[in-house]
Order: sequence, then structure tokens, then C-alpha cells
Amino acid sequence: MVVHYERDGAVARIVLDRPERLNAVTAELTDGLVAALRRALAEEVRAVVLSGNGRAFCAGHDLKEEPPVETVLQTRARLEAIQDVTRLVRELPAPVVAAVHGYALGAGCEFALACDVVVATEDAAFGFPEVGVGLSVTGGISRLLPHLVGWARAKELLLLGERISGAEAARIGMVARAVPPGEHETVALDLARQLADRPPLAVSLAKQVLDQGLDATFGEALAREVDHAVLTSLSGEGEAPRTEFVRG
Repeated sequence: MVVHYERDGAVARIVLDRPERLNAVTAELTDGLVAALRRALAEEVRAVVLSGNGRAFCAGHDLKEEPPVETVLQTRARLEAIQDVTRLVRELPAPVVAAVHGYALGAGCEFALACDVVVATEDAAFGFPEVGVGLSVTGGISRLLPHLVGWARAKELLLLGERISGAEAARIGMVARAVPPGEHETVALDLARQLADRPPLAVSLAKQVLDQGLDATFGEALAREVDHAVLTSLSGEGEAPRTEFVRG
């Protein structure tokens, strides 16, 4: 078992567990992560925390593994399995919070940035080394990264493969927040519990409207917002306490 799944009330915790290899990606780890996300979907959890055991979140593809001998179709299937992580994170109604420390490189960075909220330690290391080793990014990063950091910075990060710290990642908008070393899982779990306590339909629709807005025209975004507003008005969740609207 290189991916562990456990429940903490309404929150699911998914942990990458190849600490001896800095949770580097293998087919087994990808399959385990996909299975865990599908379990969270089936169990209708209210929030998910994704983290890594040991000294890193995920150091990317395990380049010490022997390259697989496979056909072009098998290569495509393997890469699409990695992309299933991003697809499932977007499919989940519940928000996914990444708790990142140590390395988040290559596919590991892609796993993190696919999540809805990323909490990183200030000394975490994010980067995309693929170009430097003759590989290419997957996981929807060609679409996600420019939206997070802007076109010019995204090109610089991908083409040069430079690593940036969690503090810098937060400064440029790549991640939601940076925290002192050792506090990432505590903060991520606290955020997940806060999200799990909020009206579930409203949370799910807020996640969807932003995700789908990546691929929408402005007119489509306006129409979707009205659709969601109608759904929330009919759901009964509008009777939730409205203290957040009170101005002191």
C-alpha cells in the first residue's frame, strides 16, 4: 500500500506513502491515488486532505525506476491515468486541500496544483523539471498554471524548470498560503474541517463555477452563476446562519 485512505469525520485524508523514494510517482502510486479519490467520491465526504508521508509531498516521476517497455498506446494509457487525478479532483463535489512540504516536483507539483486549496510550508520546493530531462507536463498544467501565475511566469517556470519556495509560490499566487515548516497538515486539516462544516451544495457549486469558468466564455459564466443561484435558493441551505454578512 503506497497510498493510505482514512476518515476523520466528514473529512477524508489521503496520504502518499513511499517515503523512502520521496513519494515519487510509479504506476502503483498513481493507481492508489485514483482509487482513493474514487472512494472519497463514493463515500460523499465533505472535504479531502491530500498529503505526503516522510520528507516530501511528491518528488515527481521516479527516474530510478526502469523505463517501462510499452507501446505508444500503453504510454498514452499510462499518462491518461496520471491525468485521472486531475479529472477526479475536479469531479469531486467536495473541495480537496493539498498539504505540501518538501519537494513538489513534476507530477507531484501537478497533483498539488490540481487541488482546490494548496497549503505549503514556506520552505517547500515547487518546480517542473520535465523539459530539462526531455519530458513533458501532464495533469492539465498547460491550462492551470497560466491562470494561477500569468502567461509569462508560467512559461518561465516550465521552460527553465527553476524551483521556487512555498513562500514564493504563495507570493505569486501559485498556492493559497504558506505556513511555517511542520504546520502544513494541521492548517490543511483545519481548513478542510471548516469547509466540511459549510453548506455542502453551496461549497460544491462554488468549486464548480470556478473550475468550469476556466473553460467558459464570459456569457457562459454569467449563465452558470444564475443557474447555481437558483439551485442554492431552492436547496434550503440559505437558512444557514448569516453572520458572515453582518458588518460590525
